[in-house]
Amino acid sequence: MARTPLPELPDLPGVSYVMPVLNEEDFLERAVRTILAQDYAGEKEIVLALGPSRDRSDAIAASLAAEDARVRTVPNPERDIPHGLNHAVAASRHPVIVRVDAHSELTPDYTTRGIEALRREGAANVGGVMRAAGDGAVQRAIARGYNSPFGLGGGAYHGDGTPGPAESAYLGIFRREALDEVGGYDPEILRGEDWELNLRIRRAGYLVWFEPVLGVTYRPRSSFADLARQFFATGTWRAVLVRRYGRANPWRFFAPGTLVIALAVSLVALVLFIARVLPWASLWLVLLVPAALYLLGIGYATLRIGRQSFGERQGFLDRLLTAATLMTMHVSWGSGFLRGIVFGGGRILGQGKVVDRSRI
Repeated sequence: MARTPLPELPDLPGVSYVMPVLNEEDFLERAVRTILAQDYAGEKEIVLALGPSRDRSDAIAASLAAEDARVRTVPNPERDIPHGLNHAVAASRHPVIVRVDAHSELTPDYTTRGIEALRREGAANVGGVMRAAGDGAVQRAIARGYNSPFGLGGGAYHGDGTPGPAESAYLGIFRREALDEVGGYDPEILRGEDWELNLRIRRAGYLVWFEPVLGVTYRPRSSFADLARQFFATGTWRAVLVRRYGRANPWRFFAPGTLVIALAVSLVALVLFIARVLPWASLWLVLLVPAALYLLGIGYATLRIGRQSFGERQGFLDRLLTAATLMTMHVSWGSGFLRGIVFGGGRILGQGKVVDRSRI
């Protein structure tokens, strides 16, 4: 496909940072201050799309806006991320749109380097590397899962790599012209909205670019229950994308669902063996192979992740938590994916709320 050209950027284009906010009192102020601390010399504004939070998020946002005129707020009554991003983009005014997240912290040179890449490559969207970080033992283990290909895998932005055209981008530094042309975020896609948007950008002939010098610190969930809910929802909405776009989806989307089916077969076989419905000395034992291989794989991955976690001392408990993280990610994502393949979006957790998406 011939690449769609974009008009040349001015030397110091204005930048609009857009952020959806819902129940983010623990992270919001730190995220906004990393944006205000950007070393970019051009004009900047931050637009916070405020959902109906149950904590102090609105008060914190109001305080930040009163302190700095570059911070503004808009309502997001629908509360979902795609709606919030669209509301914030519509209220913004600059030619470069930077998506940010309340759980993210930008490096000081993030904007400067991102705009350099936009200009150099003629890209419509540029993204960098997501580096997860945690404070407690569980959150640190979850962060290790995020940072490892054994946890999330696939996307270049989950690890260092070489610059180049990309399937998607973490967060994203957008040219407004391209974002407007494709219609912004799809409000019907509650998770995986970045991948879906970047697919439409690429289909419109624009370039999505991975620039590994761009660094973002991400603060993941801090409990396994929250992680399981998040990954179940993400898996479900990935299945919605598979139902909608078919072969445009990468093969890795199918791996966790296949794993869950294999583990379920092994579990049923184990129960039948214990109940002596199936004899132990038989070919039926082959049904236990998937579970055995998976547990061996988890053990190998846990050791590898431990060696790759430079500067972090890990004892037995840390490794156990890492293994629990990987299994929670895989099984929750895969279970959600299977549910989404069969039932579509249905009633699904999005931004802490169960919503009706049965028409999808």
